[in-house]
Amino acid sequence: MNPPSPAIVAHNAARSLPRWIMLLLCTIYILAGFVGREPWRDVDMTAFGYMQAMAQGESSWLQPQLDGLVPSAPGLLQYWLGAWALQWLPAAMPADLVVRLPFIFLLALTLLCTWRAVFNLARSPGAQPVAFAFGGEASPTDYARALADGGLLALLACLGLAQLSHETSHTLVQLSAVSAIFFAAASMWWQPKLSAVAALLGTLALTLAGAPSMAAVLGTGTTAMALCIQTPKLPQRYSWTAWWLLSIGVAAATASALGLWEYRLINPWVQGKDWQSLARLLMWFSWPAWPLSLWAMWRWRWQLQRPAHNPHVAWPLWLWATALFCTIFTQDGDRALILALPAIAALAAFALPTFKRSLAALIDWLTLFFFSISAITMWVVWISVQTGFPAKPAENVQRLAIGFEPSFALFPFLVALAATAAWLLLVAWRTRRHRAAIWKSLAVPAGGTVLGWVLLMTLWLPMLDYGRSYAPHVNAVVQVMPKHVQCVHTLGFNAALTTAFRFHTPWKLESGLNTATGTTCNWLIATPAAWSAMDSAIAAQWQLVEQVARPTDRRDHLLVLRRAP
Repeated sequence: MNPPSPAIVAHNAARSLPRWIMLLLCTIYILAGFVGREPWRDVDMTAFGYMQAMAQGESSWLQPQLDGLVPSAPGLLQYWLGAWALQWLPAAMPADLVVRLPFIFLLALTLLCTWRAVFNLARSPGAQPVAFAFGGEASPTDYARALADGGLLALLACLGLAQLSHETSHTLVQLSAVSAIFFAAASMWWQPKLSAVAALLGTLALTLAGAPSMAAVLGTGTTAMALCIQTPKLPQRYSWTAWWLLSIGVAAATASALGLWEYRLINPWVQGKDWQSLARLLMWFSWPAWPLSLWAMWRWRWQLQRPAHNPHVAWPLWLWATALFCTIFTQDGDRALILALPAIAALAAFALPTFKRSLAALIDWLTLFFFSISAITMWVVWISVQTGFPAKPAENVQRLAIGFEPSFALFPFLVALAATAAWLLLVAWRTRRHRAAIWKSLAVPAGGTVLGWVLLMTLWLPMLDYGRSYAPHVNAVVQVMPKHVQCVHTLGFNAALTTAFRFHTPWKLESGLNTATGTTCNWLIATPAAWSAMDSAIAAQWQLVEQVARPTDRRDHLLVLRRAP
C-alpha cells in the first residue's frame, strides 16, 4: 500500500490562476532583458561575434572561429540559432535584436515545459490529495492545474533565473533542453507522442549545447523510470525504453562526431573550489523555491520510500541531484545549477497543498517586505540620479560609473510605473481574507521577482548598459582617434572585444601586426598585457597616444598607439 498523501486540498482551493494574468506575467518577464538593451560583456558579445561570423561565411559552422580565436563556451547550437536568425530575418532589423529572437522562444519553451511537466506529474495517483469523507476534495484535473500554476510561479520567483536566462548563450539552450526532457519524462503516460518528440529533441539539443554527459545521465534515469514505475503503470514500457535508449544513442553519436564531450568534471578539493562562494550560490540562486522544495521532500518523505509508485517526487529529485552534482564538480557552478530550477520549482509546487496557514503567512510577509524594500530602493536611486535628491545615491553612481549621463525615457518609465501599480494591487489582493487558492503563497514571490527584474530593465537599464556593455569604453577610444581613420590594428583582443569594436565602430580591424597582406593601418589598439610582450624592435615603430580606461573599472584600459613617422 502506498503511504497516505500529505496533501489536503478542498475543491475551492484548486482554482487556477486566470490565464491572461499568467500570460502577461510570463510575457513581461521574457521580454524584459531581451528587448531594448545593448549586448553585454562578455557572454552576449562573444556569442554575437561568432553568430555573425557564421552567418557571413567567415567561420565554419562545425568549428567556429573569430579572427583565429575559438570559443571557450561549450556547444554549437547557440551559435547556430543566432546565425540562422541573421540569415533568415530581414537585414533592416538590428542585428543584436535578431540574434535574441530564438532565445526568446527558448525561454518561453522553458516556462511552458515546466508548467506541463508539473501538470502531468500532479495527475499521477500518488500525488493526489486526501479524499474527504463526505466529498468536496479537489478534482484531479483542477488540482493538477493549480499545482502547475504554482510550479510556474515558483520558477519565475527564483532569483538566479533572471540574468542567465536572458543571455544568448549555451546556458539558456541547456535550460530549455533540460525542461523538454523533464516534460518528456513526466508526460509519458499522458501525452506519449509529444513526449517522444520532446525526449529526442531535448537530448539532442542538450548535447549540441555542450552537455552530452548530462543528456546521457538524464536519459538513463528516465529509462530506468520507464521500466520501474508501477503507479501508473506505463503501457508499452519496453517500447519507451527502446525509444529513450535510441535518443541517448543519437545524442552520443552526435557528440562524438562533432567533438562535443566538453562537459568535463573537476576535483573540487584539488582544483580549489570556493566552498563559501558555493554555499552563497546555493542559498540565493534558487531562493525562495528551495526551502519549499525541502519542505516538500519532508512532507512527502514516506512516498519517497517507494519512488516506483511516486514519480511526482522521485523524478524532480533525480533531476535536482544531477544538476547539484554538476554544480559541485564543474567550474561554472551557477550555469549548472540553473538546470535544476525546473525540478526545484516542481517540488516547491508539491509543497503548496501541505502548508499550514501560519507557514504560508510567514512566507508572504517575508517576501512582501523583501521585494517592497527592493522596489523602493530602485525607485529612490533612479529619482536621485534623475533629480539629484537625495544626493548620496547619485554620488555613488557617479563614483562607480565615471562619466555617466542620466537620461529620461517615457516608455520605460511608464512600464516601471505600471509594474509598481500591479505590485500594489497584488499586495492588496493577498492581504484580503478570502484567498483559498493553493498557489497563493507563491504569488507574492513571483510577482516581486518580476517587479524587480522589470525595474532593473527599465529604470536602471541606462546604468546597467553603461556598466555592462562595451559601448562606453569603445566610445572613449573613438574620441582619441581622428575621424578619418578607416582601419586599425588590434593586439591582444579576445572575441568579445573584437566583436565590440566591429559592432560599435565602422573601422576595419586587422588582428595583429602582420603586414604581409599589404595593409598599412597607422593606428593600433592593444591590451597592456599583449603590448608588454611585444618585441622591442616592433614596439619602437609605434608611439603611445593615450591609455583609455573603462569608465566603470579604471584598472581595465586599452592602449591607443600611432605609427611613428
